[in-house]
Amino acid sequence: MSDAYIALADGRVVKGRGRAPGRARGELVFTTAYTGYEESLTDPSYEEQVLTFSYPLIGNYGVRRERFESSRVHPRAALAREFTDDVAKWLSAEGVPAIDHLDTRDLVTTVREEGAMKCGIAVGDDVTPEDAREELEKCEGMSDHTDIGSQVTVPEARHYEGDGPTVALIDCGAKGSIVSSLRERGADVHVLPYDASEETVADIDPDVLFISNGPGDPANFGNAQSLVEAFVEDDNVAVAGICLGQQIVARAVGGDTEKMAFGHRGVNQPVRDLESGQVVMTTQNHGYTVADPGNLDVTQVNVNDDTAEGLASEELNVITRQYHPEANPGPNDSLGFFDDVLELGETAGKRRIIAD
Repeated sequence: MSDAYIALADGRVVKGRGRAPGRARGELVFTTAYTGYEESLTDPSYEEQVLTFSYPLIGNYGVRRERFESSRVHPRAALAREFTDDVAKWLSAEGVPAIDHLDTRDLVTTVREEGAMKCGIAVGDDVTPEDAREELEKCEGMSDHTDIGSQVTVPEARHYEGDGPTVALIDCGAKGSIVSSLRERGADVHVLPYDASEETVADIDPDVLFISNGPGDPANFGNAQSLVEAFVEDDNVAVAGICLGQQIVARAVGGDTEKMAFGHRGVNQPVRDLESGQVVMTTQNHGYTVADPGNLDVTQVNVNDDTAEGLASEELNVITRQYHPEANPGPNDSLGFFDDVLELGETAGKRRIIAD
């Protein structure tokens, strides 16, 4: 064990127990998820953030690679009341600083009251509070990471063959379970880098243009927004999005987004469907939200704060979700979203055949 310090933007320095050495900086956020720590730690949406677990014991069922959502840990550092040795060793091997023996209730309350904030982390045998403050001074806000997509996207296109609708998935930091959910339903999936060109997408001739989840400010994903603008008026292509993807799609059709005070991160966020009145529990991880849906209709809202959780347009063949229907980790209430997306894709494909 070693010394560990967290320098917060509110001026405080919090001391804990070092479980994995290193220095880091990022936006301090928290998740209320009580399971799924492997999925959370490998979720690309946590890039450039410091993740605090509100559940007190993290690691009580080990670490298994088959649960990972990507190839690496994405938070810049991880904080908990207690990490098991398995998780501490994993984070150490990944080069991600980890601190426990913290009053995480206090950290969560601070974020809820003051909002997600910059912080600096220092863990090691000879670190001091000043080391953590130095990291804090170098910390940038999430909107300042203007090319964050390059840190989380696939380096080159990948193709997963299927006999269903063709999906061009724009990888802005996609969780692996999104790809798996589409493949399990027979989709022909092309995973493309976040900066893929319009010509590349057109060559695939997709039935669905799908914008993935990812980290940071949707305003910094101008290329993905341009792709939506290029294809959303095409009757032969459906458009879908999850999380960051919903925000990008909304911006592309005249809407707008805004940063939330502390976001939604957890596996028990209640969402109400406005047509049926049904409430489902959902998995969420986002710090920005749709403030104006533009030319889309709001179809689902968060029960707690009425933020937009689902958008759609029959005229534009658009369907999006702010939460994570793939539910890794979390409840499976909303898995039907992927069926709805591929149904839209099949309809678009049929129109293409008729047109030809």
